[in-house]
Amino acid sequence: MRMLIAEDDPALGLFLRRNFEAEGYCVQVVTDGAAAVEAFRIQCPELTILDLNLPIKDGESALDEMRQIDPDWPILILTARQDLRSRVRCLEHGADDLVVKPFSFSELRARCKALFRRRPFTNMVLRSGSLEVNRMDRSVKRGSESVALTNKEFALLEQLMLNRGSCLSRLELLQSVWKMDSMQTTNIVDVYVNYLRRKLDDRPPGSIIRTLHGKGYMIPLASEIESACVAAD
Repeated sequence: MRMLIAEDDPALGLFLRRNFEAEGYCVQVVTDGAAAVEAFRIQCPELTILDLNLPIKDGESALDEMRQIDPDWPILILTARQDLRSRVRCLEHGADDLVVKPFSFSELRARCKALFRRRPFTNMVLRSGSLEVNRMDRSVKRGSESVALTNKEFALLEQLMLNRGSCLSRLELLQSVWKMDSMQTTNIVDVYVNYLRRKLDDRPPGSIIRTLHGKGYMIPLASEIESACVAAD
């Protein structure tokens, strides 16, 4: 799941990014309020953690603009402010929860998960044919069988499922899943696609994860998967 963290303290931002990535989130960290609003607009994160004391544009202004962009995606305020008035004002302006610094990461993680449970988003469970990806509890099923994946394997499958029916290039997958840029030469995408194909029992070959030569990879729409399976029979 995509998470946006707006925090101007580099050490805290790094701490949060590493810990949430270890939980399987795809995390983007920005250090000012203007960048936070722009990232919220472009990335449509499923959870935003927003500090109030941000440069360029403060957190309260950023919160107001984010709520104009989307009134529903969860936003959690992280702040060192102790005054009750500003905390109440954030909740009145659309924040879903508020955590005061210093904080325990275990509590912050629990509050993030509680926000997801309260929001019945339709894209929390992704399906294509017999494949089901539950983004809430990070589980995968092929038919009635559970499939155990590593964090990176799950992140790759999640990205492909979110864009099912559309081809994603290797560069797009490198950037979204591994946070690598085009200057880094690697075949890691191909390696992990092969891992997924084996674990998902992708037969006939390419029926779940399809290779578009010279372009990248895609998961076909459910109707295409069913047609491929019928043809193979």
